[in-house]
Amino acid sequence: MQIQEEMCGRTACTLAPEDISKSCEYKDKQGQRKCPQWRDGDCDKYQPSYNNSPRSNNPVLLSMKHFQKNADCSERVLAAMRWGLIPSWFTGTHPSKMQYNTSNCRSDTMSEKALYKGPFFKNQRCVVLADGFYEWRRQGAEKQPYFIYFPQVKSEESEARKDDSYVGGRRLLTMAGLFDCWEPPEGEDTLYSYTVITVDASKSINWIHDRMPAILDGDEEIRKWLDFGEVPAKEALKVIRPIESITCHPVSTVVNNARNNTPECVAPIILQKKEPALSASSKKMLAWLQNKSPKKEPSEEVKPVKLSQVALSHKKTSAELMHQWLKKEGEPSPKKPRR
Repeated sequence: MQIQEEMCGRTACTLAPEDISKSCEYKDKQGQRKCPQWRDGDCDKYQPSYNNSPRSNNPVLLSMKHFQKNADCSERVLAAMRWGLIPSWFTGTHPSKMQYNTSNCRSDTMSEKALYKGPFFKNQRCVVLADGFYEWRRQGAEKQPYFIYFPQVKSEESEARKDDSYVGGRRLLTMAGLFDCWEPPEGEDTLYSYTVITVDASKSINWIHDRMPAILDGDEEIRKWLDFGEVPAKEALKVIRPIESITCHPVSTVVNNARNNTPECVAPIILQKKEPALSASSKKMLAWLQNKSPKKEPSEEVKPVKLSQVALSHKKTSAELMHQWLKKEGEPSPKKPRR
């Protein structure tokens, strides 16, 4: 079996801060619908992007009790955290001195490894938010990127829903993560950073890669992962598993360069099917068939249809809906000017 590199290493998150808050609406213990607010100052640390890589600041959802000791564990707050966990015991002078890649952690070893068992058993659990993530499929010497996300809905369907989990017809991907807090030696602000938990890939995407993020499907799973007052660490592990309810489409290799930050990164493309090279024996057989096979009576020729020429179903796919949204949006949602 071919060993592939660890993932997930690139995401897109293009919603404006206020829209991220709306997309994370939930019911509190009194049954009231609430939109989590951004932690003080963190709204400005987050920048919408079509191409996020490790070391960037990204939106995460977590329990308010991590910041306010008198808060209930079920209350939620948004924060911008650095992608790539820096453990509290790190003795370096700067995060760049970290020698290990901590953008992902495997679910089967996170309760054992020194880097992650501290945050795990201290209930420092979070939900990493994104439009979706990128993964590359190896095809010989080449690698084809794909964008992977929750199935999208038509605008009229999203308007008919009772909640705001679909903002502008899009549902944010909710990935399970762990976070930690590091105090810089020079007395600078505390650094909050996170890692994305990964599991074996489900059948829906294991043809692209053998690993995938642990995706939380629905608010009940999010609640169980975040509410450490009711759900202890080992019990919370029950929601860490592969899921099938995701979709994907191929995208341009422009996303390969992390400096590229345009809608082209997530736009669907049509792959051109490559014909396999004929062996010497196959060429001889083809030549014989062309020269020796009996001639057929003239008839209307039926040309074979290539897979790449087959039209999409009349029913809009998630990729079409994504493409439609991209044409409408054009650029990442701008922040509202500070007053």
